[in-house]
Amino acid sequence: MLDREWGAGCAIIGREMLDTTQSEAAPPEDEPRGCLFALSQPPLMIFLAVIGCLLLMAALHDLLWL
Repeated sequence: MLDREWGAGCAIIGREMLDTTQSEAAPPEDEPRGCLFALSQPPLMIFLAVIGCLLLMAALHDLLWL
């Protein structure tokens, strides 16, 4: 059981062990990633669109019906 190096990154799920170490095929890290890269991710854009629509609906409700 101690044939791996310490901190090799394994997760125990049930009775299996899954290897979570990074593969050699990772993308090169020569180009910096900033705020625009983070904002271009689809889940974040969907979340921000939903929040924006809720705020727009609340503002229209306040303007038109109150």
